[in-house]
Amino acid sequence: MTDRTHAAGADQGAAGADQPTAGATQAGPKEDWRGGIRASGSKQLLVLLVTALLVAGGAWLLGGKAGSAKSAPLNGAQAVQVTGDTSGPAPEVGKPAQDFTARTVKGEPISLSELKGRPVWLTFGASWCTACRAEAPDMQAAYTAAKASGVEIVSVNMQELPADVVSYAGKLGLTFPQVADPDTALASKYRVMGLPSHFFIDKEGVLRSQHIGVLTRSAMDQQIGTLAR
Repeated sequence: MTDRTHAAGADQGAAGADQPTAGATQAGPKEDWRGGIRASGSKQLLVLLVTALLVAGGAWLLGGKAGSAKSAPLNGAQAVQVTGDTSGPAPEVGKPAQDFTARTVKGEPISLSELKGRPVWLTFGASWCTACRAEAPDMQAAYTAAKASGVEIVSVNMQELPADVVSYAGKLGLTFPQVADPDTALASKYRVMGLPSHFFIDKEGVLRSQHIGVLTRSAMDQQIGTLAR
C-alpha cells in the first residue's frame, strides 16, 4: 500500500486562514483555522520548494559522505546520527526503512532498529510549519488511543534546535518522542520534500506507506490500524 499524496499545507498567516466565508456558519476559531489548513492547497508548491531547499542545503553541508551523518550536540551526545550514506537510495515502500539513532529532546536514546517489533510512525515537521501545527492535536489523540497497542510515534523536527522543540511540544501537549534535526541529517536520509511528511513502518522495520501533507484523524487511525495488525 502506497500513499504519496502531495498536498502539503503551506505555512501561511493566521489572518488569511481565519477569515470566514460570506454566508457560512462561523466555526470556533481553532476549528476554523485547522479546517482551513487541511483544505488549502494554494501554496503547496511554495512549501515543497522551501522544504526541498532546506533538505538540499543540509545534504550539501553533510557532504553526502558514506558513514554517519551527525547533527548538533545534545546532552553530551549527538542529537541525530544517521547510519549509512545520506546520498544513498530514497526510502521505498516494501523495503526496510533506513535506520538511525538519536536522542530525543529529553535526552533519551532512540533508534529505529531498537524499535523493531513495534509499529513506528516516523513523522517530519517543524514549529514554523502551520500545517504541522494544525495536525499535531490529532496526532496526539491518535497516539493516546493507539499507545496500548505498542505503536510508537517519532517526530523529527527539521531546522530546529532542541530548546525550541521542547517549547513547541510543551505548548501543544505532545507526549510522543521528539527529535531535533537542525542540520536536516535525518530529513536528507528520508528525502523529505514537503512538510509534514509521514512514514509508516511495520513491526519488521519495513516501510509500508508514506504520505506528504496533512493527515485527517481518520486517516491516521487507518494507517495505525494497518500497522498494528
